Amino acid sequence: MKYCLRCVYPENHPLGIVLDEEGICSGCRVHEEKYEIDWTEKKLEFESLLSQYRLKSNVHYDCIIPVTGTGDDFFIVDTIKNEFDMNPLLVTYNNQFNTKVGIRNLARLVTKLDCDHLVSTVGPDTIKAITKLTLKEFGDIYWHILAGTQTFPVQVATKLGIPLIIWGVNGWLDQVGMFSHYDQVEMTKKVRKEHALRRVDAEMLIGKEKLISKKDLQAFTYPSDVQLESNRVRGLYLGNYIFWDSQKQIEEMIHKFGYETKKEERTFNTYESINCWNNAGVHDYIKYLKFGYGKVSDHVSRDIRLKRMSREEGIDLVTKYQDIRPRGLKKFLNWLEIDEKEFFDYLEPHRDRKIWKKDSQEWVLDDHVKNHAKDEGAEDARLKVTDKRSYLVTELLEKEDIDDDYILLGRGYMDETNYKAIEG
Repeated sequence: MKYCLRCVYPENHPLGIVLDEEGICSGCRVHEEKYEIDWTEKKLEFESLLSQYRLKSNVHYDCIIPVTGTGDDFFIVDTIKNEFDMNPLLVTYNNQFNTKVGIRNLARLVTKLDCDHLVSTVGPDTIKAITKLTLKEFGDIYWHILAGTQTFPVQVATKLGIPLIIWGVNGWLDQVGMFSHYDQVEMTKKVRKEHALRRVDAEMLIGKEKLISKKDLQAFTYPSDVQLESNRVRGLYLGNYIFWDSQKQIEEMIHKFGYETKKEERTFNTYESINCWNNAGVHDYIKYLKFGYGKVSDHVSRDIRLKRMSREEGIDLVTKYQDIRPRGLKKFLNWLEIDEKEFFDYLEPHRDRKIWKKDSQEWVLDDHVKNHAKDEGAEDARLKVTDKRSYLVTELLEKEDIDDDYILLGRGYMDETNYKAIEG
């Protein structure tokens, strides 16, 4: 297996990655653009775009912002509302794997930034049926979340006549350099299906499971081309117009709005994925079992590119976290009503044989990035560390216990005396 000589990404990255003649990946090359672009000019360009939508819709709202209560969401809403003077409607697809801190942060976002907020919650039995199906068919427990978070905002936009949706950073650009910043790619129906959903749209699930009907999949069914055209819905990525630095941005949100952070099992990053028990847990573990790397590699690669850690430090972190079995696996299996053998049997055909080899009856990682720490060319590809920093861990208002049940619904408003989540 080849690994990028600058970051720690492997060449089998599922989003597609290209290593150039110097052994540096396309994600690292596109990241270099961040230091070339005139971001002041970009911000002016963004203001010009927003001026076309400000107070122009047939409803009270200028735009829609999809949120789940992450630190990035705080930054996006604060920027759009307070810096660019837009009136956003916040919309949330309920992932149903909510943590207490996630419930509080979402309530804090709505309360502190004083925004109207819509939530879509699909019936829990439907979500279980879809999750079991997508785990078996595609080795993916997060399909419903990816589909829901990228469908519900567009459904709301077409129904309410709000033509503008503001997304954060383009993940495919940021991770693997699938696009350039100069391309100014927008969020579209095609991008959603081909990249976010790996070409598996809602209608493709109909008939695969008797408990999943067309009606059950309504929450994941994208508006028609006619609806999109009549409403002129447009999705802009804020990351195309602002130098995207998630760590710095979230630290500003911690100080400004009291965003809470939490330690995670499988990564050193305490800011992201903390709203969901499974994002950096079972979902990330599945990613590792399929492709031989996990979320810690995403975080390490980004911090290397931002000149916050050396590649050697990053490889040590990957080695420390990558193969940790999440303690929440048992809770997930109980929720899905399957046993451990079924879980691993479902994943068996989805293992990438380029990185996993079977030794007797056990799967063994065939190669590891730690074996490539001193590959030829790594020294030439090195970025000098100029902004070393660590991730903050704030005090949690409530204890978070791995044995807690997933929270389906929690309080949507927060003040000094009424912050606790209600399990349901």
